[in-house]
Amino acid sequence: MRKYLSWLLATTLLLVLATAGLVSAAPAPEKVTIQIDGAAVPYYAPLYVAKEKGFFAEEGLDVDFYYAAAADIVKNVAVGNVEFGFPNADAVILAKSQGIPVKVIHTTYQRGLGATIFKKSSGIKEPKDLKGKRVAITSYGSPNYIQLQVLLKKAGLSVKDVKIEIVGTGAIVNALATDQVDAICFSMLRTFELRNRGVDVAEFRSDEFLPSHGNVLVTSEKLLREKPELARKFIRALDKSLKWIIGGHLDEAINLAVQKYAPTYAGQEKSLEEIFDKAFINYLWQSDNTRAHGLGWGDVERWQRSIDVMKEYGVIDKAFDAKTLVTNEFLK
Repeated sequence: MRKYLSWLLATTLLLVLATAGLVSAAPAPEKVTIQIDGAAVPYYAPLYVAKEKGFFAEEGLDVDFYYAAAADIVKNVAVGNVEFGFPNADAVILAKSQGIPVKVIHTTYQRGLGATIFKKSSGIKEPKDLKGKRVAITSYGSPNYIQLQVLLKKAGLSVKDVKIEIVGTGAIVNALATDQVDAICFSMLRTFELRNRGVDVAEFRSDEFLPSHGNVLVTSEKLLREKPELARKFIRALDKSLKWIIGGHLDEAINLAVQKYAPTYAGQEKSLEEIFDKAFINYLWQSDNTRAHGLGWGDVERWQRSIDVMKEYGVIDKAFDAKTLVTNEFLK
């Protein structure tokens, strides 16, 4: 009883002081926005989990999600329209080569998503077997077209040895499934999706011959100068989310992402679980570098090779020092 009366007296005193303005209320969370590449899909679960499980809130952040094309994301981040972005790394390299002041502060996807996908019945077993085949890309300016060129070059071929076909993003997977083409250069995630549809496919992952990266966390150089702790808070929350998912909460993360952000994926939870387990947890999010240095670690030498290849194939006009783009300072 005495303990209860003491608690009641203390609570009443705090209430009186707060009402009188003598005790400050808890600070309001800081409003932060992030633009994400494309649209709301379950693959962005780490960001959704960070919000819904309170990891952002624990860092004093109230985060809103918006979606845009990668090129627009980088520009919006640079001018301060949004604090953070989560675009594909190729767009970030292109922007930096044009003098847009952005920084990669968390190399979330340690590897790229690109792959050349084909049916096993096509007779393609190794890259040299692509000779004479119909190969679809989404555009001549796409990162996948560069990956195809490098793959062919390493096999002693060139784009002149294949029949290039341009197929839109929404139709390219079906073009392979219905035998309109023999192979497609697109995302490795489509390999899993096609197999789940009963299409027997294999792939050459681009990252095995061309070091690259998928989606990465970027912010502006200005924000890093003026609000470095904001970057650290965001990264800490993102890392908590990644570790939570990797640590045995994959099912809950997928269900959360589908129910609250990507309801069109309802009913696909089992196939998503396979994709997350084999592609994200064990390939994209983790690497020897993350095991040695922590999640999000940026391998500057690997980034430099990506930059140099983009210059070699004319995607960017000039190469630059990867150290001016990638920093691991805020991971600490």
